[in-house]
Amino acid sequence: MRRKEINERSPVRLLEASIHGGLGAGNIGVVVARHGVGKTAFLVGVALDDLMRGRKVLHVSLEESSERVRSFYDEIFSDLAHERELEDVWRVRLELERNRRIHCYLDGTFSIQKLRDAIYMNRDHGDFHPVAIMLDGFPFADTAEQEIDQLREIARELDAELWMTAVSHREDKTDESGIPAPLAGLVDKIDVILQMAHDTKAVHVSLLKDHDNPDVSDLRLALDPTTMLLRRER
Repeated sequence: MRRKEINERSPVRLLEASIHGGLGAGNIGVVVARHGVGKTAFLVGVALDDLMRGRKVLHVSLEESSERVRSFYDEIFSDLAHERELEDVWRVRLELERNRRIHCYLDGTFSIQKLRDAIYMNRDHGDFHPVAIMLDGFPFADTAEQEIDQLREIARELDAELWMTAVSHREDKTDESGIPAPLAGLVDKIDVILQMAHDTKAVHVSLLKDHDNPDVSDLRLALDPTTMLLRRER
């Protein structure tokens, strides 16, 4: 199968349709779940969809080493290529790697200013203009609204989508829309919110917020816990 066909049939098309055309450049999307459910795999799945279309992606991790993040991409891409019988796998893999950057800030070394400096260094001196930023492990529990505004400013300046992850806990309270802490107090600052929950067969992805649309779609999307590939639910 050619990669154009894979993109056309990608479960990400279902996500885009459910949120009325996609996240959108300059906007912030957050996927929230408990530890170990598959938030990183979700980000990688969305990133690979962009990369398979020849777009550039920046992946920023606050929890994993660059080697670990790279292995996520390698494993998920390999499963995708095998399952969809992708043609010319090695050429596609090489192009994906050229269009992706990985930055890691471990042990509390992250700051929004460091992220901004790295992004503009890559843009101005490396001709790297990402259409999507994947920010994994952002500490929402310790976040002020001002920091979200600063991240949105970066996304708007780059004309890029910003996807992030947030950790929830069993004891977290939810607001009237079912949005759990620590996002409940930041709802107005976030455009799209997704939640992941695991059962014995799959990790289900549900839509909690869709921009300013009052009626939220019933998103039929799941993450296969074996391959970590996104799938349409039947």
